[in-house]
Amino acid sequence: MNNNTIEQADEPVIVAVTGASGAPYALRLIQRLARTGMTQHLLLSDAARVVLKQEVDLDLPAEPKLAAQALASALGVDADAIHCYGTRDWFSPSASGSAGIRRMIVIPCSMGTLARIACGASDNLIERAADVMIKERRQLILVPRETPLSAIHLENMLKLARLGVDIIPAMPGFYHRPETLDDIIDFVVDRALSHMDIATPEAKKWGQ
Repeated sequence: MNNNTIEQADEPVIVAVTGASGAPYALRLIQRLARTGMTQHLLLSDAARVVLKQEVDLDLPAEPKLAAQALASALGVDADAIHCYGTRDWFSPSASGSAGIRRMIVIPCSMGTLARIACGASDNLIERAADVMIKERRQLILVPRETPLSAIHLENMLKLARLGVDIIPAMPGFYHRPETLDDIIDFVVDRALSHMDIATPEAKKWGQ
């Protein structure tokens, strides 16, 4: 999975947001993708909505279309590129490999979601979409945010890594001399976008 090169940057991507702490990472990624004009299939867990309200004072409507509009307004991007789905919407393109979507990222990824993906639970749309990525040998990126990590967490990540899943923990570096909180958030988001072969003007690379 890691060796598959995505040549067309305008292909749709699935963005899933769970209840782990780290809502600013998700918002920055959604914003960056929207600015490229790329279509996003956005999946929000119930816990993610709670965390968004707690961490960034963003209270999204329950209705998916209204949630997408509110999110786009808050981020200053075009709502047409964001398609939000309920976690039980089994008719979403994310639910089937035949839709042909080749990239998915879970940011931030809770340890509960990671565990359920590792065991193939597929109990909601986020887990089902991740299961599709794995079974179709497409790109799945998980951005876990937890500390400390237990042996259970590590074993689940190892299992998924051996299946070809990209594990990109929300562990910002400091060699780029961050001056603001945005710089720290961007570091993690830039790494995720790089692994998705998506170039954005804001991205900073080593040596720049």
